[in-house]
Amino acid sequence: MNDFWIILTGVLVACSCSILGCFLVLRRMAMIGDAISHSVLPGIVIAFLFSGTKESLIMMLGAAVFGLITVYLIQWFHQSGVQSDAAIGVVFTALFAVGVVLVSMYSRQVHLDLDHVLFGEIMFVPWERLTVGGVDIGPRAVWVLGGVLTLSCVLISLFYKQFKICAFDPAMAAAAGIPVALFHYLLMGLVSVTTVASFESVGAILVVGLLVVPAATAYLLTERLSRMIFYSMGLGSLSAVIGYYGSVLLDASIAGCMITVAGILFVIVLLLSPTHGVVWPKLKQKRISSEEAL
Repeated sequence: MNDFWIILTGVLVACSCSILGCFLVLRRMAMIGDAISHSVLPGIVIAFLFSGTKESLIMMLGAAVFGLITVYLIQWFHQSGVQSDAAIGVVFTALFAVGVVLVSMYSRQVHLDLDHVLFGEIMFVPWERLTVGGVDIGPRAVWVLGGVLTLSCVLISLFYKQFKICAFDPAMAAAAGIPVALFHYLLMGLVSVTTVASFESVGAILVVGLLVVPAATAYLLTERLSRMIFYSMGLGSLSAVIGYYGSVLLDASIAGCMITVAGILFVIVLLLSPTHGVVWPKLKQKRISSEEAL
């Protein structure tokens, strides 16, 4: 039964990250997840200092606020003339450094350190249960991640057209009367919440891999956004399942094996994709040349 909960958690994380990752990849903002995953550290520490508890919901709220602050600062710096990659680097390193200072100052009497905040362990998911009215209803991470995935699916389904136009052509979206800034911050808010919700499962750093790799792999397989989203979710889920059994076989990190499998799938698709692959187009061109020679 523990295997089931671990795999289900991995699939939920992969699906939640993959959906949003497609829009990040299309908007060339793939590394925004990395920025958010580090810059939310001050929010987690401040939430703990004000609440005095390590309750996940309170820390998630604090982290989500700083995730939005991160996005706003990056956008502001970029509009002020700073290149986007430089803006991301400046904001997330500065805020992460502030978080490290706060952790070093206020974590001497409590267990609140960088390992606790940034490096999750999915193996412990089955033992952290959620009880309602004294009834055990399953691992807490499954319910949290399931709620986050449902929220992302509902919002993206309701505003799919707006998200799609904003991703491909923000100028046209603005001309059509779509509030581009609103949907930009809505997407970044979803990324922040998803990143924070996945902390305790796979860790903030590995969330970046699930945000980027499945979506980038799906991008090589299709040119339609709807298919890209489903392919990305499928690839992410496949990575979670294969990665888990691979970790059991190798006696290695579960989350690390999941991302490793995702990377292997990306390389395979990069080599063999009919449209964007490295090997397949060359083989096709060689075959055409041979037929012309005959």
